[in-house]
Amino acid sequence: MRSTIVIAVLAIGCHGAVSPATGQASSRRPPGSASDPAIERHDRTVASDPRISIAFREVVARGHDDGVPIVLVHGAGGGGISSFDVPVPGYSFAEDLARAGHPAYVIDVRGWGRSSRPAALEAPPQANPPAVGSDEAVRDIAAVVDWVRAHRHRPVAVFGWATGGHWAGMFAARHPDAVSHLVMLNALYGTPGAWSMRARLEESDRPGRLSDSLGAYSLRTAAGLVQNWEANIPRADKASWRDPKVADAYASTAIESDPTSSQRTPPSARVPTGPLRDSYALASGTKLWEASDVRAATLVIRSELDFWSRPEDVAALQRELVHARRVAIESLPGATHIAFLDRPEHGRARMLELVIRFLARD
Repeated sequence: MRSTIVIAVLAIGCHGAVSPATGQASSRRPPGSASDPAIERHDRTVASDPRISIAFREVVARGHDDGVPIVLVHGAGGGGISSFDVPVPGYSFAEDLARAGHPAYVIDVRGWGRSSRPAALEAPPQANPPAVGSDEAVRDIAAVVDWVRAHRHRPVAVFGWATGGHWAGMFAARHPDAVSHLVMLNALYGTPGAWSMRARLEESDRPGRLSDSLGAYSLRTAAGLVQNWEANIPRADKASWRDPKVADAYASTAIESDPTSSQRTPPSARVPTGPLRDSYALASGTKLWEASDVRAATLVIRSELDFWSRPEDVAALQRELVHARRVAIESLPGATHIAFLDRPEHGRARMLELVIRFLARD
């Protein structure tokens, strides 16, 4: 196991408070939940590559943390905290898992959140090719998984959403002994076929080739961060499907995590484009990892309305996960790409049920 440098930071975010007298993390409990365990949050960092520090948040229920520890891996949008620990009561996926007994670890891959930003993100976008590739992301996941295994003394589960699902699968294939459970939500997998994002990434006069103008990163405003989510909701009244406070918190948390965001008007976050380059390759049929190398129990979930993954990806994974300890394939009827941040009746409750039930089995 690699040696790591760990720095504990007493932080609770917007969900709870830190006592100035004791420095101990605490959490507010919702009304009527006196019997619920207190939720604690600890922000930490661990070394990945030389001069690369990876931030992650530990979310645990005090005295109720003997379940499978799980690392949560974000996609190519807002980052880990904004995705999985959004500061709106009832919508933190990490907290839901912790309340079910599973210590949750929310990672920010390099380029997101409090993690190190590659030098390419400090230059103008067009000065460098797409930043943060899959190999780098997998090394960052490995650094956090090593830390969790050292502190929890057991293999861990890894949950990945969208590009994070691809990264999680790639990690599980490369480190089969480190992973007990793999969960992939709305992920691509090296399968040729139609892809809704393809036209956005190609020059109009050069179909079949990734645009040379992609650059190292894109600048995402609040509107840009939720644009695809809004388009994926099949109703004109988006608030009836997704709590507006959740969308606002997702975007604002992502933007505030970029220390340069206030230097631009409107404020925006730098988002690495390496995931888009790799996703373009995956959707065109280039495999970056082999599902047959995965040994962990694997749950593949796809939202029925997802714009990112395709049914072909699920079918290929189902065919090729031949060495996984067990495989479960599930659909979220009528759900969107970001089901875990939609209202419970639009896929969130079902997704949470599937994941917790899956983790309960060895």
